[in-house]
Amino acid sequence: MPLDLLTLLAVRLGVDGLIAAAFFALMRRYPAIGGPGWWTLSALLSIVGSIGLWLRVDAHTLFSISVANTAICAGGAFAWLGVRSYLGLSRPLGWVVTGLMALLTANVWLFSVWDSVAARQMLFSLTVISVGVLAVRDVERSDPQQRVPELQALKILVWVECTAMAVLGMVVVYVALNSQGRAPLTLIAPVFVFFFLLAKLLRAVLFTALVAYRLRRDGDQARQVLQIREADSRALVENLSAGVMLFRPDRTLSHANGAARRFLGWGEGGLNLAARDPMVSHGTLLAEDGQPMHRQELPFERVLSTGQPVRDVVLGVSVGGGGVRWALCNAHPENDAQGGLRHVVLTFVDISSLRAARHQQEALQNQLAQSQKMKALGTLAGGVAHDFNNILAAILGNADLARQDLALNAPARESLQEISTAARRGRELVRQILAFSRQQPMALQPVQVADVVAESCSLLRAAMAPQVELVQCCAQGVGPILADTTQLGQVLLNLGTNAVYALQGQPGRIEFRVEELPPRHQALPAELASRCAERGIGAVRIQVQDNGSGMSEETRSRIFDPFFTTKPVGSGTGLGLPVVLGIVQALGGFIEVQTAAGEGTTFSLFFPVLDNPSTVCSAEVLDLPFRTPAQPEIHTMADTQTTAPQHILYLDDDDALVFLVRRLLERRGYRVTGFTDQAQAIAAVRADPEGFDLLLTDYNMPGMSGLEVARAVLGICPTLPVAVASGYITDELQAQALAAGVREVVFKTDAVETFCQVVARLVK
Repeated sequence: MPLDLLTLLAVRLGVDGLIAAAFFALMRRYPAIGGPGWWTLSALLSIVGSIGLWLRVDAHTLFSISVANTAICAGGAFAWLGVRSYLGLSRPLGWVVTGLMALLTANVWLFSVWDSVAARQMLFSLTVISVGVLAVRDVERSDPQQRVPELQALKILVWVECTAMAVLGMVVVYVALNSQGRAPLTLIAPVFVFFFLLAKLLRAVLFTALVAYRLRRDGDQARQVLQIREADSRALVENLSAGVMLFRPDRTLSHANGAARRFLGWGEGGLNLAARDPMVSHGTLLAEDGQPMHRQELPFERVLSTGQPVRDVVLGVSVGGGGVRWALCNAHPENDAQGGLRHVVLTFVDISSLRAARHQQEALQNQLAQSQKMKALGTLAGGVAHDFNNILAAILGNADLARQDLALNAPARESLQEISTAARRGRELVRQILAFSRQQPMALQPVQVADVVAESCSLLRAAMAPQVELVQCCAQGVGPILADTTQLGQVLLNLGTNAVYALQGQPGRIEFRVEELPPRHQALPAELASRCAERGIGAVRIQVQDNGSGMSEETRSRIFDPFFTTKPVGSGTGLGLPVVLGIVQALGGFIEVQTAAGEGTTFSLFFPVLDNPSTVCSAEVLDLPFRTPAQPEIHTMADTQTTAPQHILYLDDDDALVFLVRRLLERRGYRVTGFTDQAQAIAAVRADPEGFDLLLTDYNMPGMSGLEVARAVLGICPTLPVAVASGYITDELQAQALAAGVREVVFKTDAVETFCQVVARLVK
């Protein structure tokens, strides 16, 4: 059955329309892919050519011959431009348009001037074959390794079309040259129209396949890029120092990075993604104040309930060994495209070290405040001690003189005794202030702590109720420490007395424990541990423990504040523990307190072990003697002198003390010259250098100090014995006095009772 040419042309026309519509839709949907737009133009030009072929059946006109041939060739040329655009090559549109104009001109000339079917067919076939060859060349250059099957299929199709076009050209030329009618061409045309219609359909399929291949390739590349980005993001999140955790809305864990697992102590095998509330099940979560955090306060729960981000929440997580790690948390919702909750992202930073540093800073600030209190009190003590000691000395001395002037059974003796007792209590208060402010001299020497503990316990036992158990636990081989035996004993007695008071008259137990700890022991304060480790020595720990009433945290925080006391009025001065702190720190030690209300109290004292007791520096224990407190003595009148009285020069800026000392010493048979002005005293020595047997001077005086007076007097008479009295004596003062040539330094508060003894010793 012969093919109907008109039917084929109608089908070709419809196919070109469908192809144009399809490629136009692809162009609109995928504008980044080159080709569909050009292929749309190619189909539209092919429609023009199909219309011309249709009209050519009835009549040969300029449009049906010249324009139709040019349109069909232009469709092929624009299809080639679409291939180049798809391959990313340049598009020589100008050359193509010029060529098409030349082709149209040639077709018009061949129709109007030289009406030759053979010539027109040869021009048409050569044009189509040329465009096909160019397309094949571009495909081979773009895919030399033949990796894209669609391009290879297109190349084959183009070769087939070129071959068919060559055959068509030769057939048309042969028929045109050997036949006088058009009947043979009418028989041949439907066959070739049908063939090229199939080729057009196949080419459209291949072009569509190329678009699909490009989409598939771009999709694969996009997925690879996305996978790389996801891998980079996972690596970045995994290696962050901050913890990141993703929770699903059902409270199960989706992901936790390495920092989060390390923070929570999870290994790779310990991460259970299916577990509900993994952080809650891990341990107790604590709020910033250290109290357990309620579920509704958790950042995750707050995001679930409000849908809003939560920022800067401090969270504590219990870890093994009873420790707590602290984190600063942020949480925010991650929603999907529809606005539904996909994940809750919890991020946190480990602030355990920062929190510890803050607590350490607070502790250092408290220590600084305590040190400033001590310094202020020391300054107060130094300023007040001079005048206060003068007053006490005058009271004690005059009370002593008054008792000597009274008969033994005089009623006034009892009142004078009470006056002396009150004055001595004031003197002891001054000494406690000086000890607290570290202005009391220390005779440092190697001390076996166990011996001091034993002596302190024996004194404490005598003043303790029998129902109280006193226990000593002193380890063997504990090394000596560098300390002042008297002041260390005062520390232990103060702590023991407080322990007795804490028992409140009830049966109980007080334990003194002494042991030596190695360097870097966990119980040692960090500073002391570092110091001991550097010197390669251990530390002695003295613990005083009771099972009494204990203290609340508020009370414990104030026990070292001066004048703070929990005892009733009149039962305590509030200086016992401040004195302990002052002495311990002056000895280079540390003190810690563990207590709780109703659970007793433990005071722990730490001192570095003396690494080489034989190398104690002599500067630490001065050879210059100073008088320690003595018990008051009631002196009788001086014995009858058999020789000329010795001449004592006494200097003090207080008239009352000058008067008092003169009376005391004159009753002992001495000759006393008193001055309140330094220049007058120096002038008296200069006037008669050999006329004095002793210079006794106050240290703290306006204008010139006692040491300056001593230097001036010794410059005049180097053999004259000199003694200095002071209300507070420091190591620096003793060193300066020794360098100035002073024979002895005495406490001002003990001057009335010891001056006579000092005078008797120094004038010999």
